[in-house]
Amino acid sequence: MMDGEVMVVSKPFVNIRITSTLSTFENRRKLNRGITIAELKGLLEMNVGVPASCMDLEIFSATNIFLQKIDNDEALFGSYPVDDECRIHVIDRSGGKANELFNDSSVEKFELSDDAYDQRTETLRSFLKKQQLGPYNEEEAAEKKAKLTTRIEQQKAAAEDISVGSRCKVEVPGQPTKLGTVMYVGTTEFKPGYWVGVKYDEPLGKHNGTVQGKQYFECQEKYGAFVKPLSVIVGDFPEEDYGLDEI
Repeated sequence: MMDGEVMVVSKPFVNIRITSTLSTFENRRKLNRGITIAELKGLLEMNVGVPASCMDLEIFSATNIFLQKIDNDEALFGSYPVDDECRIHVIDRSGGKANELFNDSSVEKFELSDDAYDQRTETLRSFLKKQQLGPYNEEEAAEKKAKLTTRIEQQKAAAEDISVGSRCKVEVPGQPTKLGTVMYVGTTEFKPGYWVGVKYDEPLGKHNGTVQGKQYFECQEKYGAFVKPLSVIVGDFPEEDYGLDEI
């Protein structure tokens, strides 16, 4: 950078307020400055219900002062004066009226086939495909699926090595180590996967062995907890003497 020059560095994402002529509600979105206005309209279509092809956009400051119209679909979103808390107002040129988005009693139902939706270029789906994000990032999706499968198999194997009645030590990241007794091993109705029900030596739990109305084991209130099998270490862990000098 030469002497006397000033470099302005903008954050890649900006928090925007979104309003429209079809609704009195105000939405909020975190948007990438690097997308085009055409891509922006595709995202806004999912927010406000206005077809991207029928949108006019205006920018207002954080204090709701009109700044300018957004009128170049090929321009980058970041080329306009957008900062955190500014507002984008969507004007519907298709003739819609305020609150009609939430009143479909007089609207003729229209269904767009999945193939026809795929042909559109200004939709959220096309944006995700173009950027290879979310479900359209096949490599990332396959990696996540493989990790999840491996984790499930590890939890299942760990559960098979844990027996009801065993003394155990529970080590959950971010929490103190707790000692207790295994009271339940297996699947549950409250969450998928394998779980271990533990009765702690101290009242450091969350319940009495009953979760969402189903009793899995019995213990005093606040002594029971369910943890993942990989957080349970079975061994010879006698109950501690907590320093009681009198009986």
